[in-house]
Amino acid sequence: MLYLAAALIFLLGLVHSVLGERYILVRLFKREGLPKLFGSTAFTTQTLRFAWHLTTVVWWGLAALIVLSARRSLSTQDVLHTIAWIALISGLFPLAFTRGKHLAWVVFFAVALLLYLSAGTEPHTMLP
Repeated sequence: MLYLAAALIFLLGLVHSVLGERYILVRLFKREGLPKLFGSTAFTTQTLRFAWHLTTVVWWGLAALIVLSARRSLSTQDVLHTIAWIALISGLFPLAFTRGKHLAWVVFFAVALLLYLSAGTEPHTMLP
């Protein structure tokens, strides 16, 4: 059941990104009246785009945690490392999509580093 749940949430993320990009974001960005931040609508559209796709990154991270749980090998370290990866990948989105203008990447990278360092190299207690 856990593998099926992981597969479903992974597929949900994929469908969310692909169909959302194709049927929602593209149509939204063609509309008039989007806010002009930093002098144009480019920052607005790229911020909306990376925020939309962050949902998929988080869902895929949850799928990874579910798979680890299904294997009965989920430790505190696994959880912290997985969330660190989610934060690191999430930080790449605003860095790439807005060319660093949206400063969320700084926070995401800080979170990733703090979680990675907190997890250490020794496995922590296994979660129930």
